[in-house]
Amino acid sequence: MRILFFSVVLLVLTSCGSARVNYDYDDQTDFTSYATYNYFGDMETGLSELDEKRLMDAMDATLGEKGFMFAEEPDMFINIKSTVFKAQSANNVGVGLGGGNGGIGGGVSIGIPVGGSKMTRELQIDFVDSNKDMLIWQAVSESPFREGDTPQEKSEKLQAVVDKIFSKYPPE
Repeated sequence: MRILFFSVVLLVLTSCGSARVNYDYDDQTDFTSYATYNYFGDMETGLSELDEKRLMDAMDATLGEKGFMFAEEPDMFINIKSTVFKAQSANNVGVGLGGGNGGIGGGVSIGIPVGGSKMTRELQIDFVDSNKDMLIWQAVSESPFREGDTPQEKSEKLQAVVDKIFSKYPPE
C-alpha cells in the first residue's frame, strides 16, 4: 500500500512539470524536401534577449541533430512567439453538506481552489516554406514558468521544451 501511495505521488509531481504540445501541419507537404532553415529577421519573440538566445541555441542544436543546416537562403523560415500568463489552479477541494429524511433530500457543495495561480509560458513555433510563403508546420507548447530560475535552469527547461516540440517533427 505504501509503494502504491508513493507511486501515485511521484506520478502527480512529475506530470505537473512537463510541457504540453499541440501540433498542426499541412498534410500535403513533403517534409523530406526541407534541409535548410533560418529565422525571420523581424521576429518579435516576446522573450528576453537572453532567453531568446537560449531558445535559439537549443533549437539550432536540435535541428542540427535532425540533419538541418542553417542557411542564408533557406528552404524554410522559423518564427517564434512566446507569451507568459497566469493559469488558474485546476486543483479544488469540494466541501459538501447534505441531509434528507423520508425520501426527501438536499445538499450544498462548495469548491475551494487549492494553491494559487501558476505562471505558464506558451511558446509557438512556425515553419514557413520560403518559396511559397506558406505555413507548413506549427507547434504550440505550454509549460510551467518561474521568473526566478537560474540561467542554467532556464537553459535546461528551454532545451526540454524544444526536445518535446521536435519529438514529433517531421510528421509521419
